Amino acid sequence: MMKSFSIVFSFLIYLTVVSAQSKEECLMCHEDEQLRGTQNGKNISVFVNAKSFNNSVHSQLDCVDCHDDIDAENIPHRTTFKRVDCGNCHDDIEKEFGGGLHRRAYDKGDPLAPICQDCHGYHYIRPVSDHNSVVSPMKIPFLCGRCHREGAPVQVQRNIPEDKILENYSLSIHGEGLLKKGLIVSATCVSCHSAHKILPHTDPNSTISRQNISKTCSVCHSEIETVHRKIIRGELWEKQAHVLPVCVDCHQPHKIRNVFYEQGMADKDCLKCHENPNLVSSKDGRSLYIDHNVQLNSIHSKIACSQCHSEVNVSHVRPCESITHKVDCSSCHSEVGDEYNTSTHGILAASQDPNAPSCKECHGTHNVLGRLNPNSPIFSINIPTLCAKCHRAGEKAAIKYKGPEKDIVEHYIESIHGKGLMKSGLTVTATCTDCHTAHHELPHTDEASSINPKHIAATCGNCHHGIQDMFEKSVHSALVTQTDKPLPVCNDCHSAHTIKRTDSEGFKLEIMQQCGRCHEKIAETYFDTYHGKVSQLGYTKTAKCYDCHGAHDILPVDNPKSHLSHDNIVQTCKKCHEGAHRQFAGYFTHATHHDPGKYPILFWTFWGMTGLLLGTFLIAGIHTLMWLPRSLKWKKELRKKINMDEEGLADSEDDKEENEK
Repeated sequence: MMKSFSIVFSFLIYLTVVSAQSKEECLMCHEDEQLRGTQNGKNISVFVNAKSFNNSVHSQLDCVDCHDDIDAENIPHRTTFKRVDCGNCHDDIEKEFGGGLHRRAYDKGDPLAPICQDCHGYHYIRPVSDHNSVVSPMKIPFLCGRCHREGAPVQVQRNIPEDKILENYSLSIHGEGLLKKGLIVSATCVSCHSAHKILPHTDPNSTISRQNISKTCSVCHSEIETVHRKIIRGELWEKQAHVLPVCVDCHQPHKIRNVFYEQGMADKDCLKCHENPNLVSSKDGRSLYIDHNVQLNSIHSKIACSQCHSEVNVSHVRPCESITHKVDCSSCHSEVGDEYNTSTHGILAASQDPNAPSCKECHGTHNVLGRLNPNSPIFSINIPTLCAKCHRAGEKAAIKYKGPEKDIVEHYIESIHGKGLMKSGLTVTATCTDCHTAHHELPHTDEASSINPKHIAATCGNCHHGIQDMFEKSVHSALVTQTDKPLPVCNDCHSAHTIKRTDSEGFKLEIMQQCGRCHEKIAETYFDTYHGKVSQLGYTKTAKCYDCHGAHDILPVDNPKSHLSHDNIVQTCKKCHEGAHRQFAGYFTHATHHDPGKYPILFWTFWGMTGLLLGTFLIAGIHTLMWLPRSLKWKKELRKKINMDEEGLADSEDDKEENEK
């Protein structure tokens, strides 16, 4: 009797200890980020972020509700615990999961088999409706893609025949709706395969088996059978008598695309009229002739007329008479359409500006060619000519929309980019669309523009990536220097459309003036030196700003990587002066006699010598002025004496002549 009582009493004490163990008490230790434990012989972190846990779906639970085998009364705990069984609370889901492929693989000891925690997480589980949840619709493809993307261990080791699942899904109409347009009601992996009871399509109980797939698709496409019966001819809909096809007979799993069926409005029906060269519009007299061979060679060769001219009505004698709007390219190219609508061109088009370019003005109509086709107007070599239709001097855009840049196309053609493209045929050189983008052109004053000062380095970095890396670490980068003053970017030194080779004479002579626009005082001191004076005379081989400071990698002198740091300055000087040494490198490159604070010896020496020189001239001048009257007097007396001597000599000559007579 006593033994039974003792057992019951011990059990009650155990329950009391366990029930008294709140999550706050657990977090007293487990909120320590340095806390470590062991699992399967591995040292692991057992830190729990209290804030994140309190935002999870389990925030109202205590730790012991899940970790029910915890030895709460013993601290530190023992090292081995059984895995948390989510099925204790979620028994209905556990039942579904137990009948699926994942649980079967787990029961067999497959190390790749996922369990609850692999998909939902551990302590920070959020509901499906939370966009931050790992099982929210937007994240489901990436979650499943951990195992089922091409090249993943599950795909490789299990030799699963369906390849490129994630890639095909992302390109499908479902994937585009979810990943590109953010349409969270679009079908994801769990919409078709279910979330927990995942079975192969060969299993009759699978949601994707032949007898169940239509029901699965109908969860979203509820009236799809009725719709198909109305728009698809019988022989397509019912290939065998009284046997309806299932969805995957036409729509391949993971590769679902917009499917257009050949109905009454096939291309040949349109061409009955439009192959006539004499066909013209009754409204404006323009030709409506279509050369179908041209269209067949375009990138839209597999697109039916009615897919673009979607307002055609097969019930009319002339199906196209129901068309009231122009072709909307964004119905297929939605992302490009969104960019265009917010660009300068799109804004002008929305305001009904007749000068606004539309898709067809750049790409053509029925003869649209890819950008890699040399015959395409958007092939790189043809881009300047295409943009010049409006932006060349004298054209409509250049006349009406005046900006600071003049003769844009002409300047571009003479620039290093233009010469590389137009003269050397270098198709990888920068064109108009590389800098301004193809569809999202905006003025440089707009912060969303690719040529805004905030983005210009990244834009140029698309080609000059190494230069961008150096620039972003330099003192000119906004990432390094915090200042209210504007910092220089690429086009401040290289210009926008008149970019020259950096080794050209013109660039070398101009760069000092460009640096001087910001560094005025330093530029003045530079031009006081030998380097500066001979540079002003047009000698380009002497040291310029960038020869000493660097071009794109300008760093403070105290930075060990700077060209002018104590360790590097001798090598910098040696680029021009081969015999340079430490004493030579001590030359004051920007020394000026105008700054007594920075260069006091030079200041006082200059002004001392200048004072001595001026004093000497002043004393000499005063002496000369004071001596001038006496000099004039002496000169007068000398002239008088000379005159008297000349008269005495004349009298003497006369007396001599008389005596001789």
